[in-house]
Amino acid sequence: MVVVTDAPVRQTAAQPATPKKAGSPRRRMLVLNLLSVGAGILIWWALSAAGLRLPSPVEVAVRAWELLLDGTLLSDTAASLGRVLTGFALGTLVAIPVGFLMGWYAWARGIIEPWIQFFRTIPPLAIIPLAIVLLGIGEEPKILVIFLAAFFACVISTFQGVVNIDRTLINAARVLGTKDAGIFTRVVVPASVPFILVGMRVGLGAAWATLVAAELIAAQAGLGYRMQQAQIYYDLPTIFVGLIVIGILGLLMDRVLLFAEKKLTGWQERR
Repeated sequence: MVVVTDAPVRQTAAQPATPKKAGSPRRRMLVLNLLSVGAGILIWWALSAAGLRLPSPVEVAVRAWELLLDGTLLSDTAASLGRVLTGFALGTLVAIPVGFLMGWYAWARGIIEPWIQFFRTIPPLAIIPLAIVLLGIGEEPKILVIFLAAFFACVISTFQGVVNIDRTLINAARVLGTKDAGIFTRVVVPASVPFILVGMRVGLGAAWATLVAAELIAAQAGLGYRMQQAQIYYDLPTIFVGLIVIGILGLLMDRVLLFAEKKLTGWQERR
């Protein structure tokens, strides 16, 4: 005998949770970024209107447009960007193998590390007089100063990445019969990638921070050079244009490295 009831059937199984939209945190962060930038511009505008010796955002925008129209801004940006990219790329290419060498071989660490620690305490700007004497006043000393700033930031980070690898991973690979070359390529290099990319980001910031001083060396074009020339004539809008362009370029390049970090270190747990 079948009993029919009108009572609703209760669902005992747990209802699947509604998945959160993956893009919502990203959109929220973008909104916060835009609000922060807008608030910063408003504060800048208020300080300028209050009588501080600051050009207003409108004056800076007008000056940027003038420099853009006559081609000065583009030529200066291209010159500075070329110097930074060259010095940063060379510094990174040299720093990564040196950092691996120091971290993987104890004898190499004993030979190289004292020199690294000694020279990295010397500001790259202090090398400028020596660079001028040895290399002249062309592009080479400018790139050398930027190279040193990027190199020391990246080599220390790469070295720390190698020495901080969990020894359990290396021992497990050896138990499985992996040779040293295989351990290096399959364990050491992947585990060091996050440290390398952090070092590259720090080195990129150091390269841009050194740019203005590097362009003291008889430069005829460049954002730092233009800012130094503007300083002589108290041309504050031009100085602000240079600062803003350097900040934007540095931010964009940092975001490229951050994107590469997410792609190359997707196996890491993230908060």
